[in-house]
Amino acid sequence: MERFTMSLEDDLAKQFDEYINEKGYSNRSEAMRDIIRERLENVRLNDNKSGACVGSLSYVYNHHESELAGRVTSAHHNHHELTLATMHVHLDHDNCLETVILKGPIEEVQSFSDTIQAVRGVRHGKLHMVPVEVSVSSHSPDGKTHTHSRPTT
Repeated sequence: MERFTMSLEDDLAKQFDEYINEKGYSNRSEAMRDIIRERLENVRLNDNKSGACVGSLSYVYNHHESELAGRVTSAHHNHHELTLATMHVHLDHDNCLETVILKGPIEEVQSFSDTIQAVRGVRHGKLHMVPVEVSVSSHSPDGKTHTHSRPTT
C-alpha cells in the first residue's frame, strides 16, 4: 500500500471531517479511497464506452399504465443477454419497483437503461455501473470455462 500526504484548507478539512462522520467512515483514508474510486469509475465509464461493466438499474412504474408491462418486458427480452437477475416488488396497489442486475458492454448496458427509463410510465429510474475487467478461466473442477468480472478500482 502506498502512503501519501495531503494538505487541505481548514474549512475544507472541517467539511470533510463532517462528511466522514455523517457517512460513518472510521478514518479519512477510507473516505478518500471511496471518493477516488468513485471518480475513477466515472472517468472510465465516460471515457471508455468500449469496456465492460456490472450494474444495477432500479425503476418505479405504475402497472396500470396502458401496455406498460408489455413494453418493459419486450425491452428486457430484446436485451436478455445483459440481465443476470431481476427483483420485482409491489410498493402499493398501483406502483411496482424493479431492480435489474446487469453485466455486459458499457454502451449496451447504458442503452438498455435509457430504453427502460424512456418507456412512458416508468419513473424514478437510476442506473449504477461499475467498470470491470472480464477474464475467461478454465480452473473449475469440471474443466468448463467461465468468466470473472473484476472491478477495475
